[in-house]
Amino acid sequence: MIRNRVKRRLRAIVAAALGDLPDGTTVVVRALPAAASASFSQLEGDVRGALAQAAAKAAR
Repeated sequence: MIRNRVKRRLRAIVAAALGDLPDGTTVVVRALPAAASASFSQLEGDVRGALAQAAAKAAR
């Protein structure tokens, strides 16, 4: 199933990025329909970009 593949990919990407986040950080990831056709590297770039943007906002 495509939905499960997207879920597994996002779970792996976020697990790898958790070390870069401050302790106590809560992350909610919502996959949009376009994620079904995105490659792993595209998803990874999007997630890491969103996390960096959120961290910059939180630092203000």
